[in-house]
Order: sequence, then structure tokens, then C-alpha cells
Amino acid sequence: MFPDNLTRAEAQARSALIGTDTYAVHVDLSGREVEDATRLFTSTTTIRLTAREAGSLHVDLIADHVRSASLDGVALDPARFVDSRLPFDVTPGEHELVVDAVVRYSRSGDGLHRFVDPADGAVCLYTQFEPADARRVFACFEQPDLKARFSFSVLAPSSWTVVSGGAVVSQTPDADDADLTLTTFAETKPVSTYLTSLLAGDYAVVEGQLTSTAGPVAANIICRRSLVDSLDPEAILEVTQGGFDVFEASFGLAYPFGKYDQAFVPEYNAGAMENVGLVTFRDEYVFRSRVTQASRDYRREVILHELAHMWFGDLVTMRWWDDLWLKESFATWCSNFAAEAITGDPATSWATFSAGSKTGAIRADQLPSTHPISADIVDLEAVSTNFDQITYGKGASVLAQLVAFVGRDAFLSGARDYFAEHAYGNTSLADLLRALEPPSGRDLTAWSKAWLETAGVNTIALEVETDEAGTVTALDVVQTAPPEHDTLRPHRLAVGAYGLVDGRLTRTDRVELDVQGSRTPVPDLVGRPLPALLLPNDGDLTFAKVRLDERSRGAAVEHLPEVGDPLARAVVWASLWDSCRDAELPARDYVDVVLRTAAVETVPTQLRLVLAQAALAANSYTGLGERAEVQGRLEAGLFALLKAAGAGSDEQLAFTRSFAAAANPGWGSDVVAGWLEGRDVPEGLVVDRDLRWLLVGQLARLGRLDGAAIDAEQARDNSNTGAELAAGARAARPTPEAKAEAWRLACESDEVTNSVQSAICASFVQRGQDEVLAPYVERYLAMVEEASALGGVWQSKGAVLRTSAVRGLFPLPADREGFLARLDAWLGEVDLSASVSRIVRERRDDSLRSLRCQQAAGRP
Repeated sequence: MFPDNLTRAEAQARSALIGTDTYAVHVDLSGREVEDATRLFTSTTTIRLTAREAGSLHVDLIADHVRSASLDGVALDPARFVDSRLPFDVTPGEHELVVDAVVRYSRSGDGLHRFVDPADGAVCLYTQFEPADARRVFACFEQPDLKARFSFSVLAPSSWTVVSGGAVVSQTPDADDADLTLTTFAETKPVSTYLTSLLAGDYAVVEGQLTSTAGPVAANIICRRSLVDSLDPEAILEVTQGGFDVFEASFGLAYPFGKYDQAFVPEYNAGAMENVGLVTFRDEYVFRSRVTQASRDYRREVILHELAHMWFGDLVTMRWWDDLWLKESFATWCSNFAAEAITGDPATSWATFSAGSKTGAIRADQLPSTHPISADIVDLEAVSTNFDQITYGKGASVLAQLVAFVGRDAFLSGARDYFAEHAYGNTSLADLLRALEPPSGRDLTAWSKAWLETAGVNTIALEVETDEAGTVTALDVVQTAPPEHDTLRPHRLAVGAYGLVDGRLTRTDRVELDVQGSRTPVPDLVGRPLPALLLPNDGDLTFAKVRLDERSRGAAVEHLPEVGDPLARAVVWASLWDSCRDAELPARDYVDVVLRTAAVETVPTQLRLVLAQAALAANSYTGLGERAEVQGRLEAGLFALLKAAGAGSDEQLAFTRSFAAAANPGWGSDVVAGWLEGRDVPEGLVVDRDLRWLLVGQLARLGRLDGAAIDAEQARDNSNTGAELAAGARAARPTPEAKAEAWRLACESDEVTNSVQSAICASFVQRGQDEVLAPYVERYLAMVEEASALGGVWQSKGAVLRTSAVRGLFPLPADREGFLARLDAWLGEVDLSASVSRIVRERRDDSLRSLRCQQAAGRP
């Protein structure tokens, strides 16, 4: 069994036996009762519960040791606390369980994470509990369906900011130490353990307020003091207020949890977390340097996503993690729905979604690890691996398809009924379907089975016949499915006809229809002249891969810059990229389309995506015989784009970043080195801290910077971000010494933080470094086996650090075929944990896809 695991069957048995009423959690951060105040703290938890019958159960806790425990005033033996469980017996009726424990701060981003800011020495603490790490702070029943009302109290230095999900009730100086203060918080509404939170330390607080239909809502913005000058609270609150307006009107229910603080915290593993009343975000969303609109759009999406969770996830919560998608898919869909309303630009909002979450989801749905949206989650180990693009991006795409299927008004009406019936409770998929069916007038059983309970992505294409005059005589939508996931689904989609008008591709017709089975006629377009481009899934209503017919693909490749509708363009981009990944469109051709079209792409996220895809195509999908030529073409093309971009524009910055990443030894690296030294910098381009680090990282990859130069750059940026980026730059250097030290830190040492390790693992494997990386092929296999068994340092590193190493350090040698043969033989010999095996097999699949593309390109 995975350490500290809990199975679904165990959780079901426990919730059948008991209900939880209240928690009173006291956390002592003073350090006066522990040996090392920088590593340990104490918590005392009082749980009131009701047993339906006599039985045995356990309370969950991950702690150094239990100091004392009692049930109804009768002592429990602390020695019974083993493997994160303290067992006890109950009789029918009400009980009070008290557990006092010594607990350890986290350095891996889960539980109560402790961070010391190198900029000013400030101590910053915050919690991250999802899916099951509240037990790393206090004793609890760690499952989402045992909701309770929580009251927190915290003893901490008086100079600290202390925040929790409830409002502050009182702050009382400690009787024995005037430098300590006891802060007590109001009791929460009934919530799950993973939605509680605590933040304490030397934080800066900017007071704010939002307007709800129920009245004013306190809404403070929090970050560490060294970042407060970069904080833009007005912009954050403006987005949040827009979300309040949209969600309260759409859901027919005022924000339910009192205050709404938003905290930006360091060394955060996730993007954000929807803690009730205290949402936490990674503090990279506090922009310390200039960013493009794509970054601002993404932050807006994250802010709205977490706000949507207050209804989908916090107010109404899944019963068990099988229905994780209920909250994540809805929050992702809702964030884009709200962005559409806030910006007044539906096409760009949903094109942004298509270029972000949806693209990742289509990739994930073709991996060997794909799974139904409504997944079978048998235990906690399986939960962490399903925080993926199937749950988020595919789920949201399928909800968008459901909205097209039943209508937006019916969908929102069903959501309002769902909240009204299940507020502060727990639900499953069946509850949602029961809420949506009456207003939609549709039986959703078959739809749910096809879309939510099966895996895999369909491919949609058009088959067209014409007469000698070029008139369409037959047109069918053809749907296929991969053999391993052969479900043909119902699709509500549109077919667009685009003709060349004054040399520009212009939509001349659009037909929306229901697609069923393998072939569906489109009679409305029969009898008309064959257009230059026939676009399946015009408007991006459904979740599918799109294949263009040969004539349409030719028109798309030639005239993509002229397709004015951002959503139509997004569908074409996605189709071309899928064809490239499937070895049907040569990578060099995709690179050429990007270079020809990027300058006129108006959706910032789409631009960022296609630039990244062009780099992947050039570096991984080209044959060895043509790779250097295609890489050089990409390098030169990006340089031309940045020179032509407007001075100081977002496009100039985007092209600059992509050019630096594409720079090769020779003139490209000379240009990058010159910019770092302040020479020949394009007009309007500001080489600020973050751009400097990008240049440093790329020059390190190219062997143009030594360790001393990286140290000097870190000295210029005395921050945790500087330390992380410096670690990544050192790992990128093409020397045996640099690789050995990076490997030691990532795989053999417990001295690095989660963020530093992630930076190392993301930078270790670089193109053009086959010789220096060759010894790490076998070392990787040994590391994976040890990490899977939780041997050595992996026992204490945690799941996030294991994941970053197993995924990031996967070898990409020149002899791809030889390595894959070795990998397959090794996989047949070892017994890996499910989570580790999944990552390795996903990376193997990526490598196989690259190999197929290389072979199709004529690799020698």
C-alpha cells in the first residue's frame, strides 16, 4: 500500500459509521513546546462526532508523535498511533475526540509549508491540503464527505499576520509572553477538511472589498513583503468583482462564505487552491517584470476558476474523488464563461481556452494513462495522478459540448437547482444529471455514458463529393475512434464553409447539426459551390480532433493569416498541430506556417502556444537529416519577427523569448549574449529581471556562461525566484560537473526546496547535449526504481518532488530507438508504483510519437 494511503472502501465505511459536527483546532506556532521551532509546531484538535452504531475506526494524522489523545475524557494510548492512523472504538451517540500532536513543517509545498524569504529573512507559512494533507497539520477524518464546521485558533508572534478561512474574532496577548498573540477565528460553514486553511508570517496585507448581492464582502490581497511593490491589487479585485457579478447572477445564489481573501504565496506547487474564504495562489502571479497579455489572461482565468469553486466544489462538494471532475471541470468552464462576459469578447475568450486547457486535454486523451472524465479513484494515491488535463481541460470542453447540446439557459437553470438542493452537502455524477435533465428536457443517461464514462478522443473529418462543375453533390461528417477507445459519441457541432473573397478566406456559410455514429450527412451544404475551406467543428463546440480534407488543409496552410474569426483560427491551428503530431503534416511545414502567421495572430495565448509548438516540432519531430536546417530556419524566422514587431509590444517580447530559446551556437547565441550585456537591444525591449534570467538560462544551455557568471546573476537578484532560476541555469550547463551536481541535488539530497528541485529537473535535459547526458540514461532507471520504492531520500521528498524528477529527468538520447528498447525491457522487469509507472509510460509515449514523426520525415 502507498504510505499514508486511504482507500475509497475505507472512507465509505467510516462515513457510514459516523458523522462529524465540529472541529476546534489550536495551532501553536510559538515554538516554545518543541525542540526545533524552525522544523516543528504543535496542534491540538477537538472533534465532535456522532456514531450511528458501535464500531472501530481511526482518525488521520501525519505527525512526528502524538503527545496525548482522549475520547470522551478517557485517555487513548499514544503508542497506538501508527502509519498516520490513531484507532479507537465508538458506541452509538455523540463523542468528543481530542488529539495533541507534534507536527513537522513542510518544505515540499504540502501541509504547513515554511518559507524564509532570502530577500529580507521574513518567515512565511501557508497551508496546502488538497487532496489529503490537512492531516499534516491536525488530526481529522480526511475524506470530502465528512464535512464539519471548523474553528481555528493560532498562537504566533505578535508581529505576524495570521489569516484563516473565517473572520478574526479576537486577538489576545499571551499571558506568559507579550511577543506572542492568540488569534481566534469565526466558525466556518460545513466544509471538507481539504478546504480549510491557515496563513501566518511576515506578510503584507492590502485591504479590499467586493460587492455581493448579499452586501459588502471583505476581500484582502496578501503577499510577502518583498513582493508588495509588484502587487497590483486593483487589477486582481477588478477581475474578482467581475466574477462575483457573473456567478451570483448565473447561479442565483450569493457568495456563501463571508470574506474572500486572496493570498499569493511562495514555493507553491499548484496554480492556486480554493480554500474557503482564503484562496491561495502561486506568487509568480505577482508580476515582478513585464509580462504579455497571455500571462495576464491566464491569471484572470485562474482567479475566476478559484472563485467558481466557491459554488462548484466548496458549497457543493464531491462525495469521493471519483467525481473530482465535478468541481474542476465546472470551475474551468465557468472561468471561461465569466471571462466571456467580463471582456465582452466571446470568440477570443473561448479561443484562449482552446489554445490552453483544450489543447493539453487532447494530448492527454491520447496518452496510455487516459481515463474517463468520471474516473475510478480507488484510493488517495490515485487522486494525485488525476489532477490532470482530462479532469480539467477535457471535462470543461465536454461541459461546453453539453451546453451546446442542451442550451445555456437550461444548463444554468439546472446548476441553480443543483446548488439549492445540495448546498453544504456532497454529491456524485447522478445528482448533477438529475438536476440538468428537467430544464433541458433531455435524458442525459446515454450522453453521460458516452462522454463522461469512457476515455479517448474522436476524430471528425468531412468527406465531400462534387460534380464536374465543382458543385457539392454529397457531404458527410465522418467520425472515427482509436481501436483502444472505440466509442463514437454524439456531437453537436458546426460545419463552416470558407471561400476566397478578394484573396482572403471568408466564412460564406455555417451549418450546425447533431452528429451520430460513424457518418452523418450535411444536406444543407449540398448543391453549393465547393468552398476553398470546409471546416469541421467550426466554432469549436465539441471535443474532438479535426482532420481537414486535402484541399481545405492546403487553403488553411496558405491563408491561415486571413481567417478573421479567432475561434475558427483556433480550430485550424489545432487541426494542423494534430496532423503534425500524428506524422501526417511534416514538422518543417508546421514551422513554416507558424513563422508566416505568427505576426498576425491576435489571441495572445494562441500565439504563445504555436511558438512553443514550433519549437517542439523543430527539435523533436524533424528527422536528423533535416533538423539542423529546420532549427536554423526557426531561429532566423523568429529573429525576423521580433525585429519587425512594434517597439515595446507584447509580440516583440513573445518573439524575443522564443528566439532566445531557439538560439543555436553561432550568430544566435551571439545575439543573446549581446542583449545580456546591453548591446544591440531592440528598441522598446526592456531586459528586466525575468528576461535577463531567460537569457542566462539559454546561454548556460549553450555553454556560454560558467558557474561564476550564474552566481553573479543570482547576486543581482537576491530572491527565491533568483535562487530557483539560478539552479535551473546551472543544471542546463553542458559540462559533466554541472550535470553531476544538478543530479545530486535533485535525486540524492534532501536540502533543496520543491521549487528549486522543479527548476533543476526542468532544465537538466537539453537539446544538443547527448554526450554529457549519456551516463544518465541508466542512472535515470535506477532513480525511478528507488523513487517508486520510496528508498533513500525519496522517503522524505514527497509526491510532488518524485513527480518532478521522474517526469523532468526522462532521457531523450539521440538513439531514441535503442533507449526505448532498453526502457521496455526494464519496464518488464521492475514493479513500479501506479503513480510512478504512469509518468514513465507517458514520457515513453511522447518519445514514441517523436520517433514516428522523425521516421515519417525520412530519418536516416
